[in-house]
Amino acid sequence: MPEKPKIAFYWCASCGGCEESAVDLAEGILGLLDAVEFVLWPVAMDFKKKDVESLADGSITATFLNGAIRTSEHEEMARLLRRKSRILIAYGSCAHQGGIPGLANQFSREEILRGVYDDSPSTNNAEGVRPRSDHREGGFRVTLPDLHNVVRSLDQLVPVDYSLPGCPPTPKLLGEAVRALLAGTLPPRGSVLAPDVALCESCPRKDSKPTDLSYQEFRRPHRVALDPATCFLAQGIVCMGPATRGGCEAPCIGGNMPCTGCFGPTSRARDQGAKALSAIASSVEPTDDAAIDRVLDGIPDPIGTFYRYGLARSILRRKAGLPVDPREAR
Repeated sequence: MPEKPKIAFYWCASCGGCEESAVDLAEGILGLLDAVEFVLWPVAMDFKKKDVESLADGSITATFLNGAIRTSEHEEMARLLRRKSRILIAYGSCAHQGGIPGLANQFSREEILRGVYDDSPSTNNAEGVRPRSDHREGGFRVTLPDLHNVVRSLDQLVPVDYSLPGCPPTPKLLGEAVRALLAGTLPPRGSVLAPDVALCESCPRKDSKPTDLSYQEFRRPHRVALDPATCFLAQGIVCMGPATRGGCEAPCIGGNMPCTGCFGPTSRARDQGAKALSAIASSVEPTDDAAIDRVLDGIPDPIGTFYRYGLARSILRRKAGLPVDPREAR
């Protein structure tokens, strides 16, 4: 009997939703289990790091790695899995673009630690105790990963062969990727495994999108009753659909909520947030500064709105003026 392809799933800085998307294959996962051999999937099976280290370099057919690179442990495992895998897939928004964890690049490492361990309203830490990467007490030694100064996407650390976008990727796209992998019909390396068209092309509301948009104000979705059949942009609601890759099957739109951009940009956009922001800004109707400011007050968190998933890979990448850890200079 021929040897089954070896597959690994691993998570770094992530929420676990990408792991759930694999389970969402439902009965399809049974066929996957018959077709491949899992050599690493910590969330589902009991594997150890030494199990991966014992494998020959290049012996894993494909690794699906989700989550951003935030700590020294994430970096270590990503480098190890890159070495052991013939194909490395950035699975989900966090590995692909930095994701929600990448929003931490607005702050320095010290600001984050101070906010969590010193200044939060629920914290009682008069001694200023912080986690230490190396602690010895009573003859025992405890180690923790180092927290890096910036969050990175996977391809900012190691070469990535394919990206499967989404928060999380859909079971349909995962199934298509696995079938292409097993059949040897994957597209050229470097491809994003989702349609290279804007979400607006498949949006069920696209016929109601005006040719020329003009904004007197921006409204926030939780403060208005949204028309379930009309383009969000036409309702004065910021929607990332024009700047976002399609293929997600539009579940947010179906739930009467605007696109937030989790599939990242198409190949024609250098920076997803900048593309969306420039389109929005060019459609603001007032021309004097005070009136423009009043319109833009309807977008109280521009970074979280336009770079919710992609700050780490954007042309901004991080807040200017933050001290650079030499390990993060690349």
